[in-house]
Amino acid sequence: MHIYLTQGLHRALQQHPQRTATLCGARRQDWRTLVNRVARLAAVLRAQGVQHGERVALLAHNSDYCVEAFLATWWVGGVVCPLNTRWSRAEMQHALQDVQPRLLLADAALLPGAPALTEHTPVLLLGPGADPAHAGMASTEALLATAQPMEDCRHGGDALAIVLFTGGTTGFPKGVMLSHANLWSATAARLAQLPGTGTSLLATPLFHVAGLGRLVGQIVQGSTCVIETQFRPAQVLRAIAEHGVSEIMLVPSMLQMLLDAPEFDATRLPSLQRIVHGAAPMPQALLLRAMQALPQVEFATAYGMTETSASASLNGPYTLANHGAHLAHLTSVGRASWGSELRITGPDGQALPLGDVGEICVRGPSVMQGYWRQPEATVQVLKDGWMHTGDGGWMDEAGHVHLVDRLKDMIISGGENVYSLEVESALMRHPAVALCAVVGVPDAQWGEAVHAAVVLRPQQPCTPEALREHARTQLSGFKCPRVVHVLDALPLSPTGKILKNRLREQLARLAPDRNP
Repeated sequence: MHIYLTQGLHRALQQHPQRTATLCGARRQDWRTLVNRVARLAAVLRAQGVQHGERVALLAHNSDYCVEAFLATWWVGGVVCPLNTRWSRAEMQHALQDVQPRLLLADAALLPGAPALTEHTPVLLLGPGADPAHAGMASTEALLATAQPMEDCRHGGDALAIVLFTGGTTGFPKGVMLSHANLWSATAARLAQLPGTGTSLLATPLFHVAGLGRLVGQIVQGSTCVIETQFRPAQVLRAIAEHGVSEIMLVPSMLQMLLDAPEFDATRLPSLQRIVHGAAPMPQALLLRAMQALPQVEFATAYGMTETSASASLNGPYTLANHGAHLAHLTSVGRASWGSELRITGPDGQALPLGDVGEICVRGPSVMQGYWRQPEATVQVLKDGWMHTGDGGWMDEAGHVHLVDRLKDMIISGGENVYSLEVESALMRHPAVALCAVVGVPDAQWGEAVHAAVVLRPQQPCTPEALREHARTQLSGFKCPRVVHVLDALPLSPTGKILKNRLREQLARLAPDRNP
């Protein structure tokens, strides 16, 4: 079966060419315009030497220009390699040396160190490219003016579509190889279970699989995509209200920030029909608060990782009206998506009985081809067709998977296993807590000690001892945090995920009695 990620462009052009395709700031374009620009940009890439299977690196914030770069690379038969805009120069240089792209497409504002970064890689500036600091660099907009549209190569199936770099907690990030078929199958499974609602807002970065999945879904459906350059709560809320956004994908911390924003007003969001959340566990207290604030909205959980093309399981959707009938499963990560298999395995790789905690494993057509130029790392996680996720969880009799922790983040204190998610959920039930993360800190007596870091909600002061006392009413003694640190902010990734490796280092440096 030959499937390719530009197919949705042809379908949309045929069926509704005048429907809005992308809306970014003041720029709005319909599908006819988008397809024409993509076909001309693909011709530009071909003129720059990009051939089938060659890599095109991308360093850009979300924008309609960035979306066109993805689509034009696939149109010309190339492989997109998006770079994390928050990486250090060393990380960017490593990624470029690793994938050896034919070309780098970049926002001018993101190239302050251009000579060092692009010494061996030709650069085109996305958009008008009028930055005087990069005189001499051609812009895509200038080249588009004289380019003639080229035919779609329709390169697809098992052909490589993208190399997405994982976050990486040690060393340099690994490149995850995803094919057209990987991304298509994951999108088709999600849409089969959660049909599109219309206009979607893209708030997560396109160098992350959550943002990529949202874009591919809108292209496959031929639906409107409202694009936010970065996640800023006030602007996201304004965009939802002004453009009639019906669906958005959020990380839990993003949802928390929207609810806490002074600009939040549920009466101005009547168009919003669905919030899909993922990339991090959703605290039940936060989910219930969101349901109460937005009773017309349905909430669905998507669980997966870069290596599974995002979604491997789905839960919901649930609303305030029906969530009471699903309390036992409300915060599970759901059941296997269509086309996927899930199982829980022990250290020997064998399936465990229902209810036992082990490693969550995934098998199906959305599982990656492997890590770019890292066969040893690939073999470590892909075994007999199963992707070993590194997440700990258990499965109930209905097939719902319940996440307990990243296996590497599990805390062993005094010989007892402590799952950070359970402790975080307990602390999040306190009304003063806005964000929370729990990690293990080295301890001479217990091996590891449970430490919690919390960010308080505005105008709701609370002492660390009060939070520890609250935890004692919710948890067994050995699970309660020995120390609670009240911080102004938690270290977050560009997608809003809490960076526990950085937090663990930060808390280890703090004196234990700082927040006694």
